[in-house]
Amino acid sequence: MAANLTPEYLEAEKEFKSASSTEQKVEALERMLATIPRHKGTEKLQADLKRRLSKLHAGQAERARQEKRSVSRPGLPHHVEKEGAGQVVLVGPPNSGKSQLLCSLTHATPEVADYPFTTRLPLPGMMAFEDVQIQLVDLPPVHPDLPESWLYHIVRNADAALLVVDLSDPDLLEDLETTLTEAQKFKVNLGAGPASGLGWVSLKTLWVGNKMDASGAAEDFEILKELYGSGCTILPVSAQTGAGLPELRRSVFDLLELVRVYTKVPGKKPELQAPYVLKRGARLIDLAAQVHHDFVTQLKFGRVWGHGKFEGQMVNRDDVLADKDVVELHR
Repeated sequence: MAANLTPEYLEAEKEFKSASSTEQKVEALERMLATIPRHKGTEKLQADLKRRLSKLHAGQAERARQEKRSVSRPGLPHHVEKEGAGQVVLVGPPNSGKSQLLCSLTHATPEVADYPFTTRLPLPGMMAFEDVQIQLVDLPPVHPDLPESWLYHIVRNADAALLVVDLSDPDLLEDLETTLTEAQKFKVNLGAGPASGLGWVSLKTLWVGNKMDASGAAEDFEILKELYGSGCTILPVSAQTGAGLPELRRSVFDLLELVRVYTKVPGKKPELQAPYVLKRGARLIDLAAQVHHDFVTQLKFGRVWGHGKFEGQMVNRDDVLADKDVVELHR
């Protein structure tokens, strides 16, 4: 039976495909459900719309829970449980715009003010990059006037860091050196300083030049690159206007050295909504362990659709997977 979809449905479907946020997708799906003709020919389509809408609602609820969560452990005044594909801490001098950056990249609602030391407690938020969620954690400034030892415990246990500096700050270089020195007191290397040694943590770090929209910021960014760019990756952004934030999302994903892998059942279409997220260099057997523990011993081979491979190429258990590979597991 023909679906005979209405113009209102087709317009809502178009809006869904072009939606850039979860809220927009939910609104479009709800309109699609409200305008779809109700007859036997659309029953499967109705069920699919309801399934996708339910999945988006569940994701919204989970993100809301994650953004409010800051769990304490015995012996630690503050601790943030890791969530998503990786945990990235925001560190930097006072008033560098870390809270505004968190606000612009996630659904978290930190207090944002133009005076220093506004942030006194860790605040997590979930940043979307395409089809994965990465946890960002806003922290109090790294500064000798706020010597919080718990702060460095969170930093040392994170997967990576964003070192955020204010490009409009007349004391930019002095404040940056203060931040680096304070971190080094706790044996934390943020991309400049001792690379290794007993008790040292060398954290994967992306330097973020914030407030690129400010007067004179472009010149200060060039100075920053000239002085530190040979050993660090420095990205210019404006948390206020949104300039550079799409590039920042991609750079954070790359910083974590992750790959996304999609699975499919033989004879069926791949599931492209919720990838398995693994570390770069992961093998087919590592994916199998995530899918189900039985696959570890029973896996015979896989078929892979992806970069550098012909369609459905047969691979063995030790084949290294690439980002956005589609995999069939056979046992």
